[in-house]
Amino acid sequence: MKTLAELLQPRSGLSPDAPAVRFAGRDVSYSKLACRTERAAARLWHEWGVRSGDRVAYLGLNHVDQLTLLLALARLGAMLVPLNFRLAPPEWSAVLNDCTPTLLLHDSAWAEPAQALAQQHAIAAHHLDSLIARHADGEPPERAEPEAPVLLVYTSGTTGLPKGAVHTQANLLANMAAASQVQGMTPADRVLTILPLFHVGGLCIQTLPALYAGAQVLLHERFDPGAVLQCVASERPTLTLQVPATMRALLAHPQWDSTDWSGLRAVWAGSSTLPDALVQAFLARGVALCNVYGATETGPFSIALGPDHARSHVGSCGWPAPGVQVQLGQVKDGVGELWLRAPNVVRHYWPDRPALDASGWFHSGDLARQAEDGSYTVVGRAKDMIISGGENIYPAEVEQCLAEHPALAECAVIGMVDERWGEVVVAALVLQPGATVSDDELLSFLAARIARYKLPRRFVRLESLPRTALGKVQKVKLQELMGTAP
Repeated sequence: MKTLAELLQPRSGLSPDAPAVRFAGRDVSYSKLACRTERAAARLWHEWGVRSGDRVAYLGLNHVDQLTLLLALARLGAMLVPLNFRLAPPEWSAVLNDCTPTLLLHDSAWAEPAQALAQQHAIAAHHLDSLIARHADGEPPERAEPEAPVLLVYTSGTTGLPKGAVHTQANLLANMAAASQVQGMTPADRVLTILPLFHVGGLCIQTLPALYAGAQVLLHERFDPGAVLQCVASERPTLTLQVPATMRALLAHPQWDSTDWSGLRAVWAGSSTLPDALVQAFLARGVALCNVYGATETGPFSIALGPDHARSHVGSCGWPAPGVQVQLGQVKDGVGELWLRAPNVVRHYWPDRPALDASGWFHSGDLARQAEDGSYTVVGRAKDMIISGGENIYPAEVEQCLAEHPALAECAVIGMVDERWGEVVVAALVLQPGATVSDDELLSFLAARIARYKLPRRFVRLESLPRTALGKVQKVKLQELMGTAP
C-alpha cells in the first residue's frame, strides 16, 4: 500500500460487506465507504473545482464522512484541514489566513459559524451531507502520490502560536503500520473512537490504523461518558483511546462500577504521563491502561507502553514504535530533550518552514529520562522546566506526586518569576467535588515525597485547567489565568 487512496481496497475487495464504521446507529461497510469516497472525489473535482494541492477545511463534530472526505481528497492529491471546533472565531480565521483553503465543509452543529467564516474569507461553504448527496458527472482523476500532502493539522499551541504540520500520504501510512502493529490490530477488532478527529490523536492513533488493519470503527460524534459506558457494555469494543479528562469522567459516572469491561483487551491513552490513580482504576477492572507518546508532527504514534508493561512501568511512555528512532539531546543529569526521526514524522510546516534539523531529527521540546531497559519517561516540556536557585525542577515530577492526594481531581505545575530564587513552583489545583484541603496539608504531603526546593510556594484553586483536545494542559493560558506570566 503506497497511497492513502488504496486504504480500503484490501478489505473491500476480500470482504466487501465487512463493517468499516458504525456511526449514528448505522454500519457502513468497506465497500460502501469505498463507494462514498469515489462519489465524494467526483463531486469535489467536477462540481466544486478542487484540484491537486488545494486545501479543504472541515468544521464540525466527528462524522463518518469526515473520513470519506479525507480519503476522497487523498485520491485527488489535495489536503484536508480539520478545524478545532473548540477554538474561537478569530483563531479559525488565523488558520484560514495561513493555509487559504478553497472550500469549507461543515456539519449541522457548526453550520452558522462555518457560513460566517466562509463569507469572511470569500470561499464556498457546503454541508458535509452534500458531499455524497448525488452523483457528479464523470469519474474523478487519480492523482494520489506517496509524497503528496494530504493532512494539514495545526498544533495545539500549548506554548505559543499554532503551526500547520504537513502530513503526506506516506507519513500517514507509516503511522498506521506502526500503530496497528504495536496495538495488535486485526480485522476482528472493534475500535471505539470518541476523541475529536480534528486532532491527530483521535484520527491517527487508532481510527485510521483500524481501517488499515481491516477492523471496525465505532465512531461517536463526541465524548459522552454515559454513551461510552453503554457502548462498552453492549457493543463490546476491543480497543479504545482515552485521555485523562475522559477517564476521570468515566470513573465518576454512576455506571462505572456496574459496566462490564471484559470485552476490552486494552485502553490506550494519548498522554505524555498517566497518573497512577487512573492506571490502578483500570487495572482493578481487569483492563490494561496503555500509553502512547507523540506530537502533532510525529504521526503521532512514536513511543508506546503496551499492555505487558502497563502495571510495571506506571508513568512511563514505553519504547520506540517500529521504525521510530529516538535519542535524547543535550543530556544533563540524565534528562534530555526527546528527538525523533521516523517515516511518520512530518518534514515541514505550512507552507515550507522546516520541521526537522539538518540530520532529519524532530526536536520535540519534551524532556525525558531513559531507563536501563530502554523505556522513556517524560518529565516535562523544556520551556516549562523551572530553574529555582540554580536547581532544575521538572513539573511532571511534582504533578505526579500531587496527583496522589485524594482531595485533588487534577493539577498542573508552572514556574513564577521570583526575585530571590529566579523562579519558584506554583501549583494549580482542581479539587474533587466536595473536597477541601489546606496549603499546609498539601505541603506536608509533598514534603514526604520530594525535595524541599521542589515544593510549591503557592497553590491556586481553579474550577478547571485549560487543555488541548488530547488533554494536555495549555501552560501559556494557565500562566495568564494565574497571573504568573512574565
